Amino acid sequence: MDIKEQIEAIVEKLQADKGLQAQFKQDPVKAVEKLLGVDLPDDILEKIVAGVKVSLDDLSGAVDRLKKLF
Repeated sequence: MDIKEQIEAIVEKLQADKGLQAQFKQDPVKAVEKLLGVDLPDDILEKIVAGVKVSLDDLSGAVDRLKKLF
């Protein structure tokens, strides 16, 4: 399993679905397990959750920076 690919896929799904975003904010581990459809060891899940959070933060920051340009 390529963790980077999984993170990218999850980020895409979260961006497209506000309900999933809310679930991720409430319980990120459970949301990731649901999105992957696989039961993974906790250490792998924690890495994926951390990667998703960083990716989402980066996207939010990019959007904010773009808004300031206009």
